Amino acid sequence: MPHHTPLIATIVIGLVLAFILGAVAQRLRISPLVGYLLAGVIAGPHTPGFVADQGLANELAEIGVILLMFGVGLHFSLKDLLSVRAIAIPGAIVQIAVATLMGMGLALLLGWPWAQGFVFGLALSVASTVVLLRALQERRLLETERGKIAVGWLIVEDIAMVAALVLLPALADAVGGNGGAPAGGADPIEILKVLGIALGKVAAFIALMLVVGRRVIPWILHYIAHTGSRELFRLAVLAVALGTAYGATTLFDVSFALGAFFAGMILAESELSRQATNETLPLRDAFAVLFFVSVGMLFDPKIVIDAPLVLLATIAIILIGKSTAAYLIVRLFGHPRSTALTISASLAQIGEFSFILAGLGVTLGLLTEEGRDLILAGAIITILLNPLAFWLMERISPHRAEGEEGSDGGTREAVLVTALTGHAIVIGYGRVGSLVGAGLGQAGWPFLVLEEIPELAEAARQHGAETILGNAADPELLNAANPAQARVLFVAIPQAFEAGQIVAQARGANPHLKIIARAHSDAEVEHLQKHGADLIIMGEREIAQGMLAAVLPMQSPPGPPELTVTPVM
Repeated sequence: MPHHTPLIATIVIGLVLAFILGAVAQRLRISPLVGYLLAGVIAGPHTPGFVADQGLANELAEIGVILLMFGVGLHFSLKDLLSVRAIAIPGAIVQIAVATLMGMGLALLLGWPWAQGFVFGLALSVASTVVLLRALQERRLLETERGKIAVGWLIVEDIAMVAALVLLPALADAVGGNGGAPAGGADPIEILKVLGIALGKVAAFIALMLVVGRRVIPWILHYIAHTGSRELFRLAVLAVALGTAYGATTLFDVSFALGAFFAGMILAESELSRQATNETLPLRDAFAVLFFVSVGMLFDPKIVIDAPLVLLATIAIILIGKSTAAYLIVRLFGHPRSTALTISASLAQIGEFSFILAGLGVTLGLLTEEGRDLILAGAIITILLNPLAFWLMERISPHRAEGEEGSDGGTREAVLVTALTGHAIVIGYGRVGSLVGAGLGQAGWPFLVLEEIPELAEAARQHGAETILGNAADPELLNAANPAQARVLFVAIPQAFEAGQIVAQARGANPHLKIIARAHSDAEVEHLQKHGADLIIMGEREIAQGMLAAVLPMQSPPGPPELTVTPVM
């Protein structure tokens, strides 16, 4: 049996290194993305030891780009964008323009042609979706006004970068890219002609997706969903994402990224979008990791020694130039200082779109390898420094600023401890949690819901519950639910590991608290019991008992004791 398997070696070594370094990065409280990039540096040709197959890594990275862009489309929210359009749309456009011009200025000082400078500046102008959302979630800012502005700003940046990915190949053809040195004096008429053809192809693709895809894609997924096969549904979602991306490139000569983005955006309108997201998430995460690893493989660490001043200038554009521009724009629109500082800190880094632009730029001859290395080094360093940027903004921000969102004006949203006592706490408001909440409401019990999905938290509010948005495993959030004075805790989430953490923390806060949890296996039951749960309901066992009780009412196996819910007087 042959053992020369470069594809398997590339995937295995890439994932193993990414796991190890990602875990180290997480332990150091920095983005795991840094670990993934460093894994690529170690597996790349510029460092000693194992060298992965670069060609295979690039093809795997293309799948990662497709699934990343499909995810961006699935999470695209026109509603969120429209709610902050007055600041997010003009602000993001101006900030992208300012950062691009700063990058072009540095490139011109280095003697690069204008087209290279344009791609370089564009790559420095866009923040990482992964890093920005994680930073806002950690500081519980997603549901605040400034968090919504930051997300809306990010959506506009993503749309602008999708447009850039479409137009760059046309620009390369017009100015002499595709492997040659970009020409500085290309004919403007020729540029407009090539761009016009490219835009025509894009318009044809978009029209086809809106007219045909909008009907066909949801119909296919609804049909497969009704077969009841989870495996087929997962395969259907992947086939739609990858097939649309491949078809867009083959038939309309547009990028994989645009095809995948539109497939996700159309699917986002369907009620199956959340299920599609959940089904594709593991594979999307795996290939996204391989994408970051492949990007790291391209990075030559010698750039830090060979061009330290240019690298410092690149980092300054990202950390200082772009952030300052964002701060001034937000303040000019009349928003408070805390909002401007939050937006500035959120944008003080670059990430996945920058990598995609840099890779495409090198492929098209619109960017040199030196420019790509500067972008990669700038991304790694600014992602490492992003928590420091938030820390500095928190120090600068006023502790009590009148009229600033009614908060402390800092970059971390405070969570107040509930005034409820003798209440029930429900962890998770999905299918199980919402039924528990409905029962508590009918019985007249006061209850509080801890939920990290905004739409589900809003549903709990509409059903009369007090809510806290966030992950219940966060000790501060669980403490805000006041478990010390609660009567019962319902852990309705299906993730047993996370549920165990919550149960252990709640038991420590209140030894007399009645804790009821759910499980899917005997091992999960044992895990939750070990952490302090009083009663664990295993869904499959309860279903079996219910089925037997329907035909053998006198011989049904004994089930766990029922919880008698009595209204609080």
